[in-house]
Amino acid sequence: MAPIPSAHGAPFEVNEPKSGGEKSKKMHSQVVIIGSGPAGHTAAIYLARAELKPVLFEGLMANGFAPGGQLTTTTDVDNFPGFPDGVNGGEMMDKFRAQSERFGTTIITETIAKVDLSQRPFKYWREGEEEDTDFETADTIIIATGASAKRLNLPGEETYWQSGISACAVCDGAVPIFRNKPLAVIGGGDSAAEEATYLTKYGSHVYVLVRKGELRASKIMAKRLTSHPKVTVLWNTVATECQGDGDLLQSLAIKNVKTGETSTLDVNGLFYAIGHEPATALVREQVHTDADGYIVTVPGTAQTSIKGVFAAGDVQDKKYRQAITSAGSGCMAALEAERLISEEEAEDSEIPAEEKHVPSEALTGYL
Repeated sequence: MAPIPSAHGAPFEVNEPKSGGEKSKKMHSQVVIIGSGPAGHTAAIYLARAELKPVLFEGLMANGFAPGGQLTTTTDVDNFPGFPDGVNGGEMMDKFRAQSERFGTTIITETIAKVDLSQRPFKYWREGEEEDTDFETADTIIIATGASAKRLNLPGEETYWQSGISACAVCDGAVPIFRNKPLAVIGGGDSAAEEATYLTKYGSHVYVLVRKGELRASKIMAKRLTSHPKVTVLWNTVATECQGDGDLLQSLAIKNVKTGETSTLDVNGLFYAIGHEPATALVREQVHTDADGYIVTVPGTAQTSIKGVFAAGDVQDKKYRQAITSAGSGCMAALEAERLISEEEAEDSEIPAEEKHVPSEALTGYL
């Protein structure tokens, strides 16, 4: 197969794994979804409505999060359509889960610890069973394991996480506790420049803490940031402690790494912009990933480098990382998995006509 251009970087090929592998005697599924955020549950809703009986493994503190993913650590979500008054992140994920179950998704609160994508059906093992000879299988797999924001683990960080500290300005910047208050952003790249500029809409002033004496951001982003009247860049500066009243963040202890001088910066919000870590350790050696570990997909699709394996949500999205875009890519992955199953069943003469999957209305004109 000819190399396919990739929005992440170098071209890659979609490889077709060996066929005719053994089906599990324990449990075989047409579709298994790994991950329980907006991407995973949206995929499950579409697949369950298509009567493909998806199995969703929501994980047990997988990637450090409770079932439901990053949104379970978010308080107010104001930018997801359908919730005009906002919604608590955990409550929203409970609604996603309930909708998945309503249409017949089998949800298993365990973590997938090992997969074999070399042949179809694909093999996988649950945590604690990695060395067992018994395995479970799936005709297709949707990887929706997400990504987590990199944190500095400063003293006080855990106390004020989501109580003044966030890793997403677009998600949380408009929250009342940040409005007309001094805010801080840590980071020196394009993301930090973008987030700091965005926060000027809401905060009274924005301080950007940069460890070095220059920004890594592009020239145009750096110029936009440093020339903004509501932004002060603190060069050669790091935060050493998050301080507050026990409920909300009120200040940062900071240090100049060149002079050693320490001081206190009065801010009511701290935003990390130091990158994210995609949860791809499970498949990183088997599917094509970029230099940062994100799964690479065929542009405009959820198809990975292995036919029958799809990726959705933040595990393949290093740009937007929003609940709504994750949900959209979960829909894409579901439709593509259904299309593949329909095509293969149509070609399999051993399957009785009455047992072959009939594509859902969403795929009319798509096949």
